[in-house]
Amino acid sequence: MIYLIKKEIQRVALFLFTVTIFLSCSKKADSTEKTKTKPNIIIFYVDDLGYGDLSSYGAVGVETPNVDKLAKNGIKFTDAHSSAATCTPSRYSLLTGQYAFRNNAAILPGDAPLLIRPETPTLPSMLKKEGYKTAVVGKWHLGLGDGSIDWNTEVKPGPLEIGFDYSFLLPATGDRVPTVYLENHNVVNLNSNDSLKISYKNPIGNIPNGITHPELLRQKADKQHSNAIVNGISRIGYQNGGKEALWVDEDFPDVFTDKAKKFINKNKDNPFFLFFSFHDIHVPRLPNKRFIGKSTMGSRGDAIAQMDWVVGNIIDEVKKLNLDKNTLVIFTSDNGPVLDDGYKDEAEEKLGKHKPSGPFRGGKYSAFESGTRVPMITYWPETIKPGISDALISQTDYYASIANLLDIKLDKKEAVDSHNTLNALLNSKQEARNILLEESLTLSLRKGNWKYIKPFRNRVIPNWFNDKKIETGFEKFPQLFDLTSDVGERVNVANKHKDIVELMENKIDSIIKAH
Repeated sequence: MIYLIKKEIQRVALFLFTVTIFLSCSKKADSTEKTKTKPNIIIFYVDDLGYGDLSSYGAVGVETPNVDKLAKNGIKFTDAHSSAATCTPSRYSLLTGQYAFRNNAAILPGDAPLLIRPETPTLPSMLKKEGYKTAVVGKWHLGLGDGSIDWNTEVKPGPLEIGFDYSFLLPATGDRVPTVYLENHNVVNLNSNDSLKISYKNPIGNIPNGITHPELLRQKADKQHSNAIVNGISRIGYQNGGKEALWVDEDFPDVFTDKAKKFINKNKDNPFFLFFSFHDIHVPRLPNKRFIGKSTMGSRGDAIAQMDWVVGNIIDEVKKLNLDKNTLVIFTSDNGPVLDDGYKDEAEEKLGKHKPSGPFRGGKYSAFESGTRVPMITYWPETIKPGISDALISQTDYYASIANLLDIKLDKKEAVDSHNTLNALLNSKQEARNILLEESLTLSLRKGNWKYIKPFRNRVIPNWFNDKKIETGFEKFPQLFDLTSDVGERVNVANKHKDIVELMENKIDSIIKAH
């Protein structure tokens, strides 16, 4: 009898153990399944690409078949905006969900400290908490360190301190020193016996500069860009040493694409976020020889073709890994276009009939529409409802929209200026904002089809705006345009609609005072 009882106890124990294991495995499977259903997210962030610079947006003289394919099978936006008309503020807003003026964010010098402080909530840090692997590859220009960098040791804080698991960067921009790659915290290929020294004040070492050695230049540059010469191009700032670590501009597309693909392959079994921040089509424009002559517009057009190749190469890798149906792709630009931005590369002379700004006025730096109205495409096979969208949308909104996609509840002090526009990102028939702030050296406001530019008072407009032939839109009086009938912002109707001017001015004030 005792023997039978023992056998029964053993049988029940074995059954309970089996059930426990089964339930445990089921929970693990459920957890794995949930992890797999989190979509990968790739943001292609092109530099200085204008509204009219893609063939799907009317470009003349250059073809962009890979990006056009995204537009055809995704959503092509006609009223999408970077948050600001220049690069640093736009990047800041995209990654933090905050307007740049809240942190006095402007175009940073090459030796600036990290603009986004480590305690600041960011899009990558939010995603990292949700189990995502996160990476930034390409141009950074958001500052590094705490103000005094020794490039021969670990450079931090940087991207890894604000939510990225991996970073491979141009530390500032292509036209600024140091002209080296920074992978995570360290300069790539730096020889400890050849230390790298950087100065933005005085010449150092024996590196020739564009003023004293113009015969070494491949492109003539303005005074600001005529310091240290590297790869036949004079840059902003001085450097010496680090010879083995110096980049070759023409290698950018291959180097950055390779790093992005390796990150994707390494994390193909996890949800990942890739912020691919192009140097193209920023100056200096030195496309790889494979792309020279791919357009009729010289180096600027060839750089657009190069950018398109990079997009296609990375998308092909995503498809090869069977990840495309679980990957949200956002393609856009950090601000409007500019032709002469410090280097004489025949961008103006070879423009032909091409209109970088499309039908809009202004460009990079400007308060007019082309300062921030940029191409934008969302692509997600079998999830997005394709089409053309006229939704008014800002890059500042990516933060809250992605949070909504993943059912993440944001803290009240997190991404304070970001609006949830997820429906518009996924469906071309859905609306987004009714009111949108545009930042330049002044503030502008869109309310529906009304466009208001705040008076630019008590400040001096830099002389270099004239050198770049920029239509700034900076005036000492209010400007109001009805984009329904005046998309080119040529007829100021402020005096006829003082009630609307007052409403717009009050709304800008309320946005400034909020948070």
